[in-house]
Amino acid sequence: MIILGIDPAIRTTGYGVIKADSPASFEILDCGMIQNSARLPHSECVRRLSGGIRELIATFKPDFASLEDPFVGRNAGTAIILGMARGAILAALAENGIPAFSYSPKTAKRSAVGTGSATKEQVAMLVAAELKIGIERIPLDATDALALAICHAQRALRPELAEMMGKPL
Repeated sequence: MIILGIDPAIRTTGYGVIKADSPASFEILDCGMIQNSARLPHSECVRRLSGGIRELIATFKPDFASLEDPFVGRNAGTAIILGMARGAILAALAENGIPAFSYSPKTAKRSAVGTGSATKEQVAMLVAAELKIGIERIPLDATDALALAICHAQRALRPELAEMMGKPL
């Protein structure tokens, strides 16, 4: 099973692609960021973000996608911008028939490293050790995306946890 984990943002969206053969056996296929300059208008960022997700889909042909739940703070403008990024991502996934699931950052981190309060650096260290790759291969903005992919893999591959996946977005 191939899972694309995505940590959405309008300027820097982290992604992680894993292959999961069992709930405890994962391999990183790729991880990185889709970046947009602060000088670009939001419409161009959305176009580039959607295009980047389409490229990842074409390259890795994921079976599922796992996104971070949206953070809704007190700033409505920030929530709207995050909604634009999530919409671009979900449109690209839907166009390709890829079911997308959403998890909170704490749930994803707890699944990947055992604690929901882990820092990005701690997630990178533990994921690198678990997946037997150099930590320098994991950009910090991709750590949450990898945790999201691992979280979904653990639920999808364990029938007793399948109900915890929720419904696709």
